[in-house]
Formats: sequence, structure tokens, C-alpha cells
Amino acid sequence: QGQVVESGGGLVQAGGSLRLSCAASGIIGRLNAMGWYRQAPGKQRELVATITSDGRTNYADSAKGRFTISNDNAKNMIYLQMNSLKPEDTAVYYCNAESRYGANGYNYWGQGTQVTVSS
Repeated sequence: QGQVVESGGGLVQAGGSLRLSCAASGIIGRLNAMGWYRQAPGKQRELVATITSDGRTNYADSAKGRFTISNDNAKNMIYLQMNSLKPEDTAVYYCNAESRYGANGYNYWGQGTQVTVSS
């Protein structure tokens, strides 16, 4: 059974930094991409950043210049370095992994890790 597990959330003051980690295991097929999404109270889940297995990245406008996504393919892990955090970054951050085996695609979500930025 495939799973992804996030870690690294917490409480930080505005302007501070946090580093999130996500580990994927038991994934079916070839891991194509992983990413971070977040959901604030009363809002829909939104993209933060994604990275493909060959290192191509994509960022939400709100993350550009402040957040950096990286991966370690050997460990099936990704990281999100978040700098210059703002109160509006407060949300539950979810890790996602996409894989493919033949004609079948698979999508995995973690349980989420809370990030709280105080003003």
C-alpha cells in the first residue's frame, strides 16, 4: 500500500522559515512527480509547488521567490524550504505523489502537516 508522509510543520513567527519533508513509500510503478499543496480554513486546497522526477519545478505565484522545492530521487523524498513566511501562509500542507504503471496512473496524498505563522 503506497503512502506519503509529511513532517516539519509547526509554529513560526512572520518572517521566519520552516522546512517540510515528504517521504513516499510503496508507490506503484514509476514516480513521475511530487508536490506540495495547502488548505487554509474555509478555503479550497491549492497548489504550492511541484517537482518532476527530472527536476522541473512549478510554483504558485504566492510561493515564488520565497519557497523552494527540491527532491531526492534515491530516497523518494521531496522538501519545501519556506522563507519569509507570512500569516497568510498558515494552512495544512499536504504532500502529493503521482506515479504511473503502464496505462494506469496513481495519486497519493499524505495526512498533512500544520503550518502556523503568527504575526
